[in-house]
Amino acid sequence: MPSKIKQLLQYTLDLFEPAMMPAPSPEPASTPAPPKPRTAPRPRVSSRKLTEPSAADLAGSKLEPARFHHPRANRLAQLPGAEVGFEFKRAKRRTIGFLVGVDGLTVRAPKWVPLAEVDAAVIEKASWILQKLGDARLRAQRQEGARIDWRDGAELPYLGERVQLVLDPTQALGKAGAVLSVDTTDGQLRKLFVGLPHNAEPEQIRDVVQAWLMRQGKAIFLARLQHFAPLLGVQWQKLSLSNAGTRWGSASTSGAIRLNWRLVHFSMPVIDYVVAHELSHLRVMDHSQRFWDTVGTVMPDYAERRGLLKQVPIPKWD
Repeated sequence: MPSKIKQLLQYTLDLFEPAMMPAPSPEPASTPAPPKPRTAPRPRVSSRKLTEPSAADLAGSKLEPARFHHPRANRLAQLPGAEVGFEFKRAKRRTIGFLVGVDGLTVRAPKWVPLAEVDAAVIEKASWILQKLGDARLRAQRQEGARIDWRDGAELPYLGERVQLVLDPTQALGKAGAVLSVDTTDGQLRKLFVGLPHNAEPEQIRDVVQAWLMRQGKAIFLARLQHFAPLLGVQWQKLSLSNAGTRWGSASTSGAIRLNWRLVHFSMPVIDYVVAHELSHLRVMDHSQRFWDTVGTVMPDYAERRGLLKQVPIPKWD
């Protein structure tokens, strides 16, 4: 084919070729959205299995929430700044009840109250619960620091004063087991002479001293009940000693009074407060303002004495 014809044919074909579309320009990169501000986790309650954090978990976290786990916990509450494993029970009562004791938080509710309502009540009382749990933990730490080393020369509080134990097998103390020395004037501690050998086991020393303290406590409590009952215009029927972990006393409508023997560690003003408190319940069986007004008739400074009951550390008895 002549070259001119080829050039003319190529020209004609070029007229019918589709025009090349320009390459699309790259779209501008989109600016990433700013991260949403982190919010504190909402309080919640669940029944998942409770596990204590491992050492690795604690080492990898800068700020671990406080943990309060009841040994029989069956529900878990994530409260502001704290994880609370609490014991939940159904009970014959009218309302939801909260109790913070040595082991932690216990929640009791009537059978007809839905679990969701119980959980909501726990969250609503979060501030109160955390305050009480913190106070209980602080008391436990103080008690641990006040633990008695049961040996010759050990010290313990009695009626608000320090007393030193002296093991003396020559003492013929009979059933009493121990005897307290008279007051000293040279600033030395009063001594509680215990009729045991110097190689006595710590548990044996503890048991003898506890028996002596309980006898002293019952005699003191009887005297104070007889003093305050006429002033309050009530009549109690029976006194018994309790061994409760945190409850210092109780009173029933039958006139029965229970007092914790460990009160003998406190000073007499504190003991008098607890005695007056329980006797006042024979007139008012709740903690309404009328009840506190009743206590105030015989003890205007009851609030100060009550504070000492909570603040003064006493030994932890195992």
